[in-house]
Amino acid sequence: MENKELKHFRELVVQGIPTQLPPPAKYDDEISHAPKRKDILTREEKVLALKNALRYFPKQHHKELSVEFAKELESYGRIYMYRFRPEYRITARSIDDFPHKSRQAAAIMLMLSNNLDYAVAQHPHELITYGGNGAVFQNWAQYLLTMQYLSQMTDEQTLVLYSGHPMGLFPSHKEAPRLVITNGMVIPNYSSQDHWEKFNAMGVSQYGQMTAGSFMYIGPQGIVHGTTITVLNAARMKNGGSDDIRGKIFVSSGLGGMSGAQPKAAVIAGVVGIVAEINPKAVSKRYEQGWVDEVYTDCDLLIDRALKASAAKEAVSLAYQGNIVDLWERLADRDIKVDLGSDQTSLHNPFAGGYYPAGLSFEESNRMMAQEPELFKEEVYKTLRRHVAAINRLTARGMYFFDYGNAFLLEASRAGADILTPDGKFRYPSYVQDIMGPLFFDYGFGPYRWVCTSSRAEDLAVTDALAVEVLEEILRTAPVEIQPQLRDNIHWIKEAAANKLVVGSQARILYADAEGRIKIALAMNEAIREGRVSAPIVLGRDHHDVSGTDSPFRETSNIYDGSAFTADMAIHNVIGDSFRGATWVSIHNGGGVGWGEVINGGFGMVIDGSEESDRRIKAMLHWDVNNGIARRSWARNEGAIFAIKREMERTPLLKVTLPNIADDDLVESCF
Repeated sequence: MENKELKHFRELVVQGIPTQLPPPAKYDDEISHAPKRKDILTREEKVLALKNALRYFPKQHHKELSVEFAKELESYGRIYMYRFRPEYRITARSIDDFPHKSRQAAAIMLMLSNNLDYAVAQHPHELITYGGNGAVFQNWAQYLLTMQYLSQMTDEQTLVLYSGHPMGLFPSHKEAPRLVITNGMVIPNYSSQDHWEKFNAMGVSQYGQMTAGSFMYIGPQGIVHGTTITVLNAARMKNGGSDDIRGKIFVSSGLGGMSGAQPKAAVIAGVVGIVAEINPKAVSKRYEQGWVDEVYTDCDLLIDRALKASAAKEAVSLAYQGNIVDLWERLADRDIKVDLGSDQTSLHNPFAGGYYPAGLSFEESNRMMAQEPELFKEEVYKTLRRHVAAINRLTARGMYFFDYGNAFLLEASRAGADILTPDGKFRYPSYVQDIMGPLFFDYGFGPYRWVCTSSRAEDLAVTDALAVEVLEEILRTAPVEIQPQLRDNIHWIKEAAANKLVVGSQARILYADAEGRIKIALAMNEAIREGRVSAPIVLGRDHHDVSGTDSPFRETSNIYDGSAFTADMAIHNVIGDSFRGATWVSIHNGGGVGWGEVINGGFGMVIDGSEESDRRIKAMLHWDVNNGIARRSWARNEGAIFAIKREMERTPLLKVTLPNIADDDLVESCF
């Protein structure tokens, strides 16, 4: 960036909400926009929503803005304040490009900016990062004010965000988090989909997903890795444990937001990936990105190409631009052998853009969900019943189907689909139940990620090499139980750069346990100290992890002691991280399986080469993982019992309550 441009950018950030009104914004049809939300507010609630929005602006602007905001509410179902979208490009610039008094605050600005980068965000003008409704902020005034506060913040202050709203800077101290975030923390009895629609439209709450609203999203790379590991292990499980899974056919749906990672993951895993997507803009985005190799609008042509690739054991990604149900039904009608099946549409958000009915065009669906929401809901449920029926036909012929945790099973059951067994359980497992839980989470492995705040690829290359070095050293003496996990992730990190996974910030992700995360972080901190990495690094993680998230339909779906519906773990995780060294912490109602179905806890940690960073790394990362292992161990999960016993041997100060295992026959005989 030229000095003049940089100076102007800094001035605009420091300015915050401008005192002079910028001109009204033109609606840009060239980018992907969030669908219109349904008209759910009463007249009195609309008046309240408008009053709430005008709070950000001096009274002399209210006459002009009130008309404009009322029109936005009517047109889009939300007040986004498009007029205040900044003129500069929002992206993960170098940390020192952001005006700041605290480098920790500058790192936070970099992270939230990355979430709104056009290359990263699903609906950038509506401040939506992924999942159809995963928001960074509710409106542009919140963005401007937050950036201004962060530019002013010192290391003796903490910024407080209430569902995107910056409540303000409060005095604290250097050891405290610089930022505390909550999203959607409504009273539990008010967590239905309609409650979300209402509270969000009123401007009092938002669905932050987890990594969207906690500023920890690194583009679809994170889900590429998670999906790669899932597909690899699913294919091995159904292949007698053999690593030779070439030629296997994997079918799924969703190319928008995080689900866009699926075709890339399929190719890295070495299989034939077929992914359906109804939104043509999402299809073209992934094709232009190079994450989809070929695009088809004809089911039969696509199926013929897939069979040819399977026979040749070719790793290739094929997109079907159309409805997934049409594809599933055609595969079943032609008696095609599909090896693996899943779904990554945003069914935690089924009626507001997360799922599209069969038999309706994309445009007609968007019209219906806003203007005829009840009819749209009927069409969604009708399609889900067809969706499940087609999958059932293929699983009867040997396909292994798993829910990727986006509420497919849950919403299909609500639709009355044939998705339940006679005893009322789901016919198909969550990916956590069969794969990620017992193989990874129970042993403490989860999605550890980092971002080089210099925004230099050279720094990322150094950290990649350090991660490989650390993991290979751990592998030399690792117990047999965790050797496959280590080998998969060593392979991943060695191939990461070649697969051009960086979208937005210079970031990386891999699965590691507490030992791996701590040792990698310490190695990176040393590299910063020695000048081999030129700027601080932000550490974080995803929510598909060991400790940070409670959800009976995903992260804790392999916990069977009755506590899968409790959220003590996520709450403790955030509280514990906050006093052990996190730079920011976040707690959310909602995540990948939806508002009311999950509690997510997250963190960010800035390391700068200091001894203080060494101390924070050791204290916080140890807790962030072992909190979850301890809970999983208490649930009698065999892998977790092994992992926590091993950790207690490594860490003398760790003392965890272990379960005594009751005899099944004895207990059964009592009733």
